[in-house]
Amino acid sequence: MAASKKASKSKKRPAPRPAKAKTLPPPNAKLLVLEMIRAAQASGKVLMHYYSRPLDIREKKGAGLVTQADIESEEASMRLLRKVRPDFEMLTEESSPENRIPPGARAPYGRWIIDPLDGTTNFVHRYPMFCVSIAAEWNGEIIAGVIYHPVMKEMYHAWKGGGAYLNGKRMKVSKTSTLRDSLLTTGFSYRKDEWLHAEMEAFERLSGVARAIRRPGSAALDLAYTARGVFDGFWERRLSPWDVAAGSLLVQEAGGRVTDFSDQPFDVNGDEILATNSRLHLPLLNTIAPELCPI
Repeated sequence: MAASKKASKSKKRPAPRPAKAKTLPPPNAKLLVLEMIRAAQASGKVLMHYYSRPLDIREKKGAGLVTQADIESEEASMRLLRKVRPDFEMLTEESSPENRIPPGARAPYGRWIIDPLDGTTNFVHRYPMFCVSIAAEWNGEIIAGVIYHPVMKEMYHAWKGGGAYLNGKRMKVSKTSTLRDSLLTTGFSYRKDEWLHAEMEAFERLSGVARAIRRPGSAALDLAYTARGVFDGFWERRLSPWDVAAGSLLVQEAGGRVTDFSDQPFDVNGDEILATNSRLHLPLLNTIAPELCPI
């Protein structure tokens, strides 16, 4: 009888609650930028070490070149950023999945997005338009971005709601209001068979109305220079998140506008980007992709 009562009592005990997963708090984006600047400087130091030295160059199928400078630059920034937010995922251009944070260590919301050398072809040919680009994403939104142009010692940074800066000085987009007065910039996809015809058509249309168009070869710097007011607008297809994550925030925080070619909100994982000083946004949309633009 006693045994029966004990069995009855044991059945009534509530099941133990599962332990709550430990997650770190949302980041302070302004403070995060300080650590991202240090990481970008570390990567920039690696790039400048290799800039005038012989390189081991490999070609990635359909994605351009890669060198030991890319690899070591990425390792330098990843090493520092892992210490800042060990719960963040790593989305980088060069690392294999084995080099990223393992699934068990990931939080669902945070992610570093890193391009250790944007403009590798320029770098290989000693053309000084290349940079390091680092962004912090939280819950699907880019909240901080840093772009470092080591040859010029230009450090661009922005955080959500805090403005955009070049070497600590506030940046603003240009005030150009007509396409005929504009200086634009663009790039062309490595997938030439698929996109070159459409890209050249847009280039030709804009060449007929803009003051000039430049093609420097670094999407991240194109965006930084648009945020700075040097360029009035930038467009390109088939870029990767690490090419545009930091720069898109710079443009927005400098007072510009960033969308896709259908004037839909910009998606860092999308296929298209148009970044402008806002005043030229719709005229550029209507010229680049008139079949897609809503006006």
